[in-house]
Amino acid sequence: MTTHTGLHPAAAASLAIWHDIVAKQSIDALRSITHEQAVFRSPVAHTPYQGADALLMAIGNVMQVFGDFTYHRTAVTADGLNVVLEFSATVEGRQVKGIDFIRFDEQGLIREFEVMIRPLSGLQALAAEMGRRVGQDIAAFKAKT
Repeated sequence: MTTHTGLHPAAAASLAIWHDIVAKQSIDALRSITHEQAVFRSPVAHTPYQGADALLMAIGNVMQVFGDFTYHRTAVTADGLNVVLEFSATVEGRQVKGIDFIRFDEQGLIREFEVMIRPLSGLQALAAEMGRRVGQDIAAFKAKT
């Protein structure tokens, strides 16, 4: 288990579970570390998605779309409840770089999960594939503004 200096103990425990989820390519344990009212911010949608079910749907599908997924660097905010995870992956043969921003609460539950990806060609490939997989289903989770 990797130790992340400065991370709140409950957030550190959940981040370790998150890294295990990614390594196993299985979201079985994701619900246990996700708050029911979690917010997921997609790199391709302006409006965030609300609820644990939306987060699980998005993450479960993107794990199938990404190839050669690897985390490279981790940054922790001063309050110990936010992490930034830099990653690389392939999507439809295109190399992408991205960042996962994860905000935990003091119980270690994911409250917000935001993804940013570059370059545009890789983001477009991801958007097209995710649209085919979950487009209509995930739309029901759009947060009301």
